[in-house]
Amino acid sequence: PAAMRYTEARLNKLAEEMLRDIDKETVDFQLNFDDTLLEPTVLPTRIPNLLINGSAGIAVGMATNIAPHNLTECINGIVAYIDDREIDIQGLMHYIKAPDFPTGAFIYGYKGVQDAFETGRGRIIMRGRAEIESAKTHDKIVISEIPYMVNKAELIKHIADLVSLKKIDGISNVNDESDRRGMRIVVDLKRDANANV
Repeated sequence: PAAMRYTEARLNKLAEEMLRDIDKETVDFQLNFDDTLLEPTVLPTRIPNLLINGSAGIAVGMATNIAPHNLTECINGIVAYIDDREIDIQGLMHYIKAPDFPTGAFIYGYKGVQDAFETGRGRIIMRGRAEIESAKTHDKIVISEIPYMVNKAELIKHIADLVSLKKIDGISNVNDESDRRGMRIVVDLKRDANANV
C-alpha cells in the first residue's frame, strides 16, 4: 500500500475544495483535546460526505449502516435539489440511482434500494461477479468482484471448508490470484463437474 503521505497528496486538492468555506463561520468551533487549537464541532463540507463515503457504527441502543454512493450522482442530485426545492425522493432517485460499492458486484433487485431511500431502512442483497473459463482439462469459475463487506480471505476459506466437509462437490482447488490489476479468485472444477450448476 502507498504511504499515507502519498494518499494525502493526491486527496489534498479535493479536501481543500470540500472545506473551502470552513472560515465562513458556517459551523461552531471548539477547543481541541489539548486546548491549543480550535476545531469544527461538525465537518462543514460542500458535499454530502456522509452519503458519499457511507458509514457503519453502533451506539447505545442504535446502529447505522449507510452505504457509499457515487460522487457524481450525488452532485447531480444536489444540483437537481437546488433547481427544484420541491423535488421528491423519486425525483432524486433519477440522479442518485443506488449505492456505489467499491468492491463492485451486483445489487440484486431494486426494492431494498427504494426502501432505503424512502424510509431510511432497506435491505440490499448483492451478488458477486463470476465467469466460467474453460481450460483443456477442466472448467474454472473466476470470481472478479465480491459483495461489499465480504472478506475475500474468509470467502476462500469458507469455500475450502465446504469442499472438505463434502457439502460442495466438483471443486478440486481454490486459489487467490488477485494482483494489482484486480481481484481474481479461481475455483478449479473437477473434470466431470458442471460449472453452470
